[in-house]
Amino acid sequence: MRVDSIERTRNFCIIAHIDHGKSTLADRLLDATDAVPERERMAQILDTMELERERGITIKAQAVRLLYNRSDGQWTLNLIDTPGHVDFAYEVSRAIAACEGALLVVDAGQGIQAQTLANLYLAMEHDLEIIPVVNKIDLPVADVPAVVEELVELLGVEEDEILKISAKTGEGVQDVLDAVVDRIPAPETTREQTRALIFDSHYDPYRGVISLARLFDGEIRKGDTVQAMGSEEQFEILEVGCYSPKPTALSSLQTGEVGYVIAGLKDIEALRVGDTVTRVEDPDTEPLPGYARALPTVFSGLYPADADDFERLRDALAKLQLNDASLFFEPENSRMGFGFRCGFLGLLHMEIVQERLEREFGLDLIASSPSVKYEVVVDGETIEVTNPSELPEVFEEIREPVVRATIICPKEYVGAVMGLAHERRGVSIGMEYISTRRVQLTYDLPLAEIITDFFDALKSRTRGYASYDYEPKGYEASDLVKVEILVSGDPVDALSFIVHREKAYARGRALAEKLRELIPRQQFEVPVQASVGKRIIARETVRAYRKDVTAKCYGGDITRKRKLLEKQKAGKRRMKQVGSVEIPQEAFLAALRI
Repeated sequence: MRVDSIERTRNFCIIAHIDHGKSTLADRLLDATDAVPERERMAQILDTMELERERGITIKAQAVRLLYNRSDGQWTLNLIDTPGHVDFAYEVSRAIAACEGALLVVDAGQGIQAQTLANLYLAMEHDLEIIPVVNKIDLPVADVPAVVEELVELLGVEEDEILKISAKTGEGVQDVLDAVVDRIPAPETTREQTRALIFDSHYDPYRGVISLARLFDGEIRKGDTVQAMGSEEQFEILEVGCYSPKPTALSSLQTGEVGYVIAGLKDIEALRVGDTVTRVEDPDTEPLPGYARALPTVFSGLYPADADDFERLRDALAKLQLNDASLFFEPENSRMGFGFRCGFLGLLHMEIVQERLEREFGLDLIASSPSVKYEVVVDGETIEVTNPSELPEVFEEIREPVVRATIICPKEYVGAVMGLAHERRGVSIGMEYISTRRVQLTYDLPLAEIITDFFDALKSRTRGYASYDYEPKGYEASDLVKVEILVSGDPVDALSFIVHREKAYARGRALAEKLRELIPRQQFEVPVQASVGKRIIARETVRAYRKDVTAKCYGGDITRKRKLLEKQKAGKRRMKQVGSVEIPQEAFLAALRI
């Protein structure tokens, strides 16, 4: 499964906005090179996770090797299919670092979107050769000339350099393969010593850690003893190979190739993503640049529903972190028991991680409401707060993270987008027309205002036509307060949140009303309160079940009925003192949506 000349190797990835046809194009490229037998072909074959197929999105970047035969001989193409959602941008950045070129796919019906631009700039930073591809030209709503005009203006390329294809029907796919061979440069090497960059990993219960590597220099053979330059661990290579798209064992991986490496490691700390591997016999001293650590933007507590599952959750998170390098976690103890404070790149990332933990590791989890990292000044010192329960009662100043958001939408929806940004405390930075039909708006927005439902609100107000992307800008001081939720007088840490003072009453009231519906009725009254400091700003009451104790009275003096009712009231009061209220998981999920 190889062509032995480095000159006949091409490494490239497919980058695009969500749902612009990356995985479908990858399918057609596999079909055109006969990488998959006809009877085994299926849609989105590189989306191997059940969760990816259900949601129709790519979560993990997938590497696959293709052999392309044409009149001038055989070529080895190493393709990496990447996710499109902003929450998985770290996956895209790692894939880009392992390539020399990229196919920039743009939907002919939707044109350039926010994530198209974000991924393009990422590829340009790494000096990748960009091949623009206009996809879905077979759609009735496709406006190919307008999209081509946008790409010419954006990239400064000639119109005939832009490929026009339909990944669904296969039209123009052969041109894509030819462009990859003709326009993307071959890998270059400057050293004889072996250097391989680990750009992805996953854990197999039978074979241990399986790492995806890009060989920048030298070669790795089965049986070699290698060293991870970061952890300084040494281990023997049990197997090397490539995905085509099924795992195919090879005798070695050569310079410029992409493949997998198995060393039988059970210690998941020994070989991390971004580490450089070199041979012990002839080691290199200078590691490859690797990757900047992904900085989490959304924080949430994950707790096992059964306290005995704490160690299982720790192991599951460690194994998942191997496969998802952007996941951060640390132990945490709260009223909900022992769990982990986890950091994510966004709300979708958080949902996916929770669902993967429940499916792949059989865990039943409770998640606290998401929050962001705040900077709090106390006695002249700045401390970081990721959990509302850690916020001191007295402080001098609190700063919240702010992001620079880029929103692209049709010109007729500009008013609706501006209104939404204003509601979320956004500050307008600029507005420009990227074509006659579409506008790019730039806003500075507090991260806390966009991590929950901003994307949903943006889509609904623009009928699905708008797209957005954001990047961290820094911290700014703001008038923020902590809203605590008390159930039967006891604060529930997992439901408390930090919010701007102007929105505290509305958010507290909405959550209290929601909890009143979701907390099961007890034999006694359950007050649900929202408070800011010592002041109660909202209260709802979960009514008690009540037996009709006077049903057996047929007439007689009123004092007899009153005596029975007083006796019942005293019993309820006693119950309230000793009774505890169990808050269902639905209540915690409701907090995410308020």
